[in-house]
This record gives sequence, structure tokens and C-alpha cells, in this order.
Amino acid sequence: MSPRKPLTLHRLREMHAGGEKIAMLTCYDTTFARVLDHAGVDCLLVGDSLGMVLQGQPGTVPVTLEQMVYHTRCVAAGNRSAWLIGDLPFGSYQESRELALRSATALMQAGAHMVKLEGGGWTVETVRFLVERGVPVCAHLGLTPQSVHALGGWRIQGRDDAAADKLCRDARALSDAGASMLVLELMPSVLGATISRELPIPVIGIGAGPGCSGQVLVLHDMLGLAPERPPRFVRDFMAGAGGIADAVRQYVLAVKDGSFPDPTLHCY
Repeated sequence: MSPRKPLTLHRLREMHAGGEKIAMLTCYDTTFARVLDHAGVDCLLVGDSLGMVLQGQPGTVPVTLEQMVYHTRCVAAGNRSAWLIGDLPFGSYQESRELALRSATALMQAGAHMVKLEGGGWTVETVRFLVERGVPVCAHLGLTPQSVHALGGWRIQGRDDAAADKLCRDARALSDAGASMLVLELMPSVLGATISRELPIPVIGIGAGPGCSGQVLVLHDMLGLAPERPPRFVRDFMAGAGGIADAVRQYVLAVKDGSFPDPTLHCY
């Protein structure tokens, strides 16, 4: 089989326009980057979730920009064709738009093709500032782990009409500001589908239902490595798989054919 051509932002837009689901997984090192890329994962997210799955932290807040740069560089070394997204960690973009640009520059110089930041409202102008300076941005709404203490814990977001309306407004504002992708986390499936239909950009769900343009999971969760009972939206793809590479291929296939997430098992 001939090597896959590197995925570009233009190609991801074509996939979205053509109705092809986008398969994303988190990744933190060179070896797994090679495995995921070879298995056909479209997007690798160097997530600040590494604070929990690699460092044993209770959340993502302790993760530093220096750590994100290190892991982004490791993933970039093993990746050949997937679109690579780096998380801007807590404290690396909240202070000012200029700080956000310096932080994004560090991640992109380490090999990221796009940076991701959390939240709506005040982040809109930060997104606009970055995009105008040539930085592709993925936004993130719903359950935003960096704000978990302000949100009152790991709770489903957008359950009442007012909260759902705010998420819809924030999503449109981020898209209008130039965000090229949006991650929706932990919300009712109907809300995830509504936002996905209304936006012209790919919307990637994690616990946001099958109506999104694609799906993302934490790598360790989908490999059945979570030390505790995983969230409802997680499926263990190692169950019945012939190995890690096979489990990742099955994940990509399940996202592409729409069999994951299953509305009866993985949704809210």
C-alpha cells in the first residue's frame, strides 16, 4: 500500500464537505505517533490530558507549556501524514493575546500544525488574533477540563435551554472569528448535532454524540488502560482486537462508518 499523503487543512475541509467522518486520537510520543499515523488516524491531538494519563495528575491544570512543547516534538518526530494539533495548556493564553501567540509559536515550532484552546466568550478575540497571524486554531467548548473547578466538576454541559443557547452562540462566534475546527465535549447528542449542522467547520465530538463531523478519544481510554471506570462515551477497542494497531484501525473504521459512538451506549 502506498504511503498516505499528508493531511492538510484543505483536505480536512474537503472531508467535512463530503460527509466523511474525521477520526482523531490523542497522542503523546513518537512510537504511538507512528502506530496511529500508519493505522489511518486523521488527526493526532497532543492533549494536555497527558497530565492525567502520563503524569498521574488529577486534571490538566498542572501541565506546563514546556511539557506540551516536549511531547509535541516527540509526536511530530513519529508522524508522517496525520494533521497534528497541540493543546495550549492552562495559563499559556489566558493573560493576553500576545502571550497566546508566543505559546502557539512554541507549539508550532515543535511541529504542531494547529493549536487548540478552550472556552468561548473572551477567547473569540484571541482566536481572531491568532488566525490573522497565520496560526490555525481548533476551539473547544462544552466540558472544558482546564475550567473544571469553575464548572463544578465533570458535569454534562448544555442540558438546559439557556446553557445550550450559549454554547450555540459561542460556537458560531468562534467559527466567525476564524477557528478551523471545534471540539465539543460532554453534552447531549442533540446539541452536538445541532451545532455541527449550523457550523461550516468540522466539529469533533467526545461525548457529544454521533451527529458530529468526527470523533476523538483519549488514546489510553480507547485501549482499555484507564485505571478507573471510563466515562460512558468511551469504548474499549482493545476488546477482541489482535493488538494495538488493530484496535486503532477498528476505531478509525468505526468512526468512519458511524458505528461509534453508539447512541444506546456512548451518548447523553
